[in-house]
Amino acid sequence: MGTDIAQLIVSQHVDVILVDTNKEALNRAKEKMRKQLQFLHEHHFIEEAADSIIARIHFSEQMQDVKHCWLVIEAVPEKKELKQQIFKELEAVCHSDVIFATNTSGITVSSIAKELTYPERLVGMHFFMPASIIPLVEVIKGNDASEPVLEQVMHFLKKIGKQPVLIQKEVPGFIGNRIQHAIAREAISLLESGVASAEDIDTVVRYSLGIRLLITGPLEQRDWNGLDVHLDIASYLYKDLENRTTPSPLLEEKVYKGDIGVKSKQGFYNWEEENISSIQLRKNIELLELTKWLERKEQENKKSSSASVTNLNSSDNV
Repeated sequence: MGTDIAQLIVSQHVDVILVDTNKEALNRAKEKMRKQLQFLHEHHFIEEAADSIIARIHFSEQMQDVKHCWLVIEAVPEKKELKQQIFKELEAVCHSDVIFATNTSGITVSSIAKELTYPERLVGMHFFMPASIIPLVEVIKGNDASEPVLEQVMHFLKKIGKQPVLIQKEVPGFIGNRIQHAIAREAISLLESGVASAEDIDTVVRYSLGIRLLITGPLEQRDWNGLDVHLDIASYLYKDLENRTTPSPLLEEKVYKGDIGVKSKQGFYNWEEENISSIQLRKNIELLELTKWLERKEQENKKSSSASVTNLNSSDNV
């Protein structure tokens, strides 16, 4: 995630310092970034050459190199104690007005900020994989978060082309991961119960909910369906939905066996014969094309709304 976030920001003509205490990890990050940027350049998603973009990144093994930055984004593994340790080290080298952001996927920001001398400077900045493509970023307001800090972060994310949403109240998993895990829990339960194959369950979601959710969110869709209809269905369906509070035995069994997905060549699907790099490349292209399409549609809708308001205001018949 750190590599992807760095690539996203530097591509928007912002200088970046990428820090990792492991020199090999930094070299891998640089090579991964170069390949991704070359691909984007060759397929005309970006105009600037890869090496020109990477030249704006300073790769460092030293934490003190970030002391002159105005914003520091942490993207270490999901371990609260590790994140707290990183921010303690950052406070030792950064001025008190430097903004800190954590890319945690679900740990509450307030619990990470407990060890900070200036907890008001820390916000959650949750990117979605791949961070360089998915437009949305969840900005999480901790209990001590400063309003000016939140405003600066929201403004910065909009400036680099992201669509930030401010999470006003801390809950584990925020919004995206709570909804994602609710869907995954039901999907795994359906597979476990033998209702359908993994492929068919995914097909149902992709070609019904997936397409619709791109245009209309789940709450707006309830308005279109009718809240009365939703209430009628909820009255008999909710009691039959998966509601266990622990991971499913099927999921635990697969992890125990080492069948953890693409990286082990076996998960809910068998990836043994697949060319993972080609599949990932294709999916990234599709995601890029979708996001570009969404951007165009939003711009068209804004122009259309603006024209309608102008016509309305200029009419003598209002």
